[in-house]
Amino acid sequence: MMMIVGMDQPGNVTLPEGLRDTKRINFYKSYITELKRAMDDGATVIGYFAWSLLDNFEWRLGYTSRFGLVYVDFKTNMRYPKESAYWFKNMLKREKNN
Repeated sequence: MMMIVGMDQPGNVTLPEGLRDTKRINFYKSYITELKRAMDDGATVIGYFAWSLLDNFEWRLGYTSRFGLVYVDFKTNMRYPKESAYWFKNMLKREKNN
């Protein structure tokens, strides 16, 4: 079974507010902690994906809710890593080095 999980950041936030996504970091931190606990209890997990890499169009909410680890400025198409992207990078680096 494959699970793809994530959360949105409601509201049409702008830079730099859109880069501060502490709630997303806490969501992923809690989810991954529980995923690890399930693995320790015998669950078979072969992969994990964050939903989604980039902010994008959402059918129900259009561009007014942000899902990605990377903030997309929809006027210029410039992309900016959010704090959660750096958190994921550091979390994966720690796991790799342990």
